[in-house]
Amino acid sequence: MLNFDGQIFSKLPQAGTSIFAVMTKMALDHGAINLAQGFPDFPVSAKLIARVNHYMKKGFNQYAPMPGVPELRKAIAGKAFKTFGISYDPESEITVTAGATQAICTAVSAFIKDGDEVIIFEPAYDSYAPMVKVNGGIVKYVGLKAPLFQIDWNEIKKMISNRTRMIIINSPHNPTGSLLHEADMKQLDMLTRNTDIIVLSDEVYEHLIFDGHTHQSACLYPELVKRSLVIGSFGKTFHATGWKTGFVMAPEALSREFRKLHQFTVFASNTPIQYAIADFLADEGNYLPLPGFYQAKRDFFAEKMRGSRFDLIPCYGTYFQLLSYRSISSEPEMAFAAGLVKEHGIALIPLSPFYQKETNQQLLRLCFAKKEETLSKAAEILCRI
Repeated sequence: MLNFDGQIFSKLPQAGTSIFAVMTKMALDHGAINLAQGFPDFPVSAKLIARVNHYMKKGFNQYAPMPGVPELRKAIAGKAFKTFGISYDPESEITVTAGATQAICTAVSAFIKDGDEVIIFEPAYDSYAPMVKVNGGIVKYVGLKAPLFQIDWNEIKKMISNRTRMIIINSPHNPTGSLLHEADMKQLDMLTRNTDIIVLSDEVYEHLIFDGHTHQSACLYPELVKRSLVIGSFGKTFHATGWKTGFVMAPEALSREFRKLHQFTVFASNTPIQYAIADFLADEGNYLPLPGFYQAKRDFFAEKMRGSRFDLIPCYGTYFQLLSYRSISSEPEMAFAAGLVKEHGIALIPLSPFYQKETNQQLLRLCFAKKEETLSKAAEILCRI
């Protein structure tokens, strides 16, 4: 038996188990309600499942084309045109991926090399920084300004250097539920013009926006879109996170480089699911009502939390809600979250793991993509604390 005696070289020496896995295991161990990991507990559309089954039975069970089945790429292009008025070539500018995280990892790996700087906004989805580091890049962290988690663009202006290769944005934002606005996108457009900076725009929650706000996609800005890889997720849109089907829209030159690595990473994603989603996208009623659907869940939970000692931070998008427990305890977030699981039977995510350095803002994130029964039980527990 080989024994490396702990001498294995690690590309990510500080990386441990993801907080999502940690809290989900803790929830399972203690039989707790799991609002930690971002997945719905209600069923996927029966119509969509029937379409997957239809294509399985018809024999569409072998490898899809590397960029994705043509029908789905055309459907994505059609949706982008209807939504943003932009024309992507489905043949050369749209790639179907095995989920959005694979798209993010492949995009970073395709463009970041030793010494390249990548600007990331904190709190940040946990896959961004590790992928930059594993490719030899240097992460430049910028803190979003609480309580609305906004960007200070003067700070960004000072951080950009001749080594800046990529800026990663995420709106609607996980984990805070904040949004980028038109003014933000115009600032990003202005700062990146006449540079070789690539924008990685994580827009997986594009259809989950509330209170009459509109999604400010990179697709809406003609100059910005020339340097942007826009990432989407059907897992988020169609409540099927386990299907791991996403996509990337980018100009041909960027797509060409992305696909060079994509083909050696997964080659292609699930074939019958791609065909089924292509059919499902034909009916706008399958995704346009999502803002109202999830806003109702957000508001239902907020109403149930009236009178609790937790403060709800404004949430304008995604299916995540931040709770402040500042009036309850000054305990560090991880300790407080662990106590909720062990003593009260409910699992939430501390915000601190979404930062590079330990923080304690007394903030927790929960997922409200749940049945009303689940949200009622969760709120009942939290209101007793």
